[in-house]
Amino acid sequence: MVSTLVLVGIAVAAFVGYNIGGSSTGVAFGPAVGSRIVRKTTAAGLFTIFAFAGAWTVGRNVIDTMSDGIVPAAQFSPTASVGVLFFTGLALLVSNIYGVPASTSMTAVGAIVGLGLATGTLNAELMFTIVSAWIVAPLIGFAIGGVIGRYLYPHLDARLSFGRMRDPLLRVDRSGTIPRPGLNENAAPRDLVGAALVLVIACYMGFSAGASNAANAVAPLVGNGSITMGQGILLAVGAIGLGGFTIARRTLATVGDDITDLPILAALIVSLVGATIITVLSQLGIPASLAVSTTCCIIGLGWGRASRTATIVELANPKPRDDSGTDLTTGSLTASPAAEESPGPTVGDLATGAAEAPTEAPDDVAVPEIGAEAPEEVSAESLFDPAATARIVTLWVLSPVLSVVGSYLLFAFLL
Repeated sequence: MVSTLVLVGIAVAAFVGYNIGGSSTGVAFGPAVGSRIVRKTTAAGLFTIFAFAGAWTVGRNVIDTMSDGIVPAAQFSPTASVGVLFFTGLALLVSNIYGVPASTSMTAVGAIVGLGLATGTLNAELMFTIVSAWIVAPLIGFAIGGVIGRYLYPHLDARLSFGRMRDPLLRVDRSGTIPRPGLNENAAPRDLVGAALVLVIACYMGFSAGASNAANAVAPLVGNGSITMGQGILLAVGAIGLGGFTIARRTLATVGDDITDLPILAALIVSLVGATIITVLSQLGIPASLAVSTTCCIIGLGWGRASRTATIVELANPKPRDDSGTDLTTGSLTASPAAEESPGPTVGDLATGAAEAPTEAPDDVAVPEIGAEAPEEVSAESLFDPAATARIVTLWVLSPVLSVVGSYLLFAFLL
């Protein structure tokens, strides 16, 4: 007979997965829903499918690491599993209260580390590898974003345009007995290509989210043998999908505060880079945060865009800034290649209907050389509010630390 603690553990795991689905669906499909490529229900369905694909394939490596790598599987008693999952769910609750996308992976690992420290069974060598990846991955995201922002983004922005489709890209014909999916017949070929690109990257984000997050919900239960690997993946993805179809609708409706002010081109770039970093780490069995890597890529992209006002020599030998000097900030990504051009639509513009699909392909736009752009052309409005950024980074660091401390105290003195 299944014990009460196992049932409690399954319920807590489902709660964690439910909250993961609520937040991750909006992050992955916000641009697609905001630009009316797909409806919210379609987005939730696609996210669930690709999250399952990621969890069933690459995600198994992460589950192995968290269920029998950081600490031996024997340490995950029913009581310990509930305790670890409790701290993971608590982190999600705190992050939702403060409106900050918490690193569920880092917090879940922190709870397991607390258990390992309290029982003296922590795999220090593996934890060194994991923590090193947590440091290196955001730096890689920042570096890639910086290179793209400085050398490629202006050219892409000059040649690509994204608008808001009047009707969803995917439609369902319900005139017959069996509903038949199909493409929007009224969409222009250019719109179809752009919409397909947005949709493919959103599905890739879903795959990456499933690969990295399924373990956060079920690793302790898999470790103690309460459920098998396959059952754990089905439980995690089922709960994630339920969150995507329910509480994620609000996130999709507002398209997320952290992505609303980004041009859709920038949103696609950072989504692609962030998802790739996390997919690679998941293949290596390393749990890592998609939100952290993506945000660092955004910062790098903004810095790279702003740094185009100076050459490499000028960056290496900065001079005191005067009224005509270059101001290197985490500049705006909304500035266009030419000062007189209007910036591309942001995800927020598309969601509110402030921007419509372009009727013609843009003419070739001359992109100024590096060092030739005036600061006012690229540093309009700061990409990040320093106070908000400081709060986000503080909670990213504080959440796993509190998880470690709380878990250690729980298992060392109470259990």
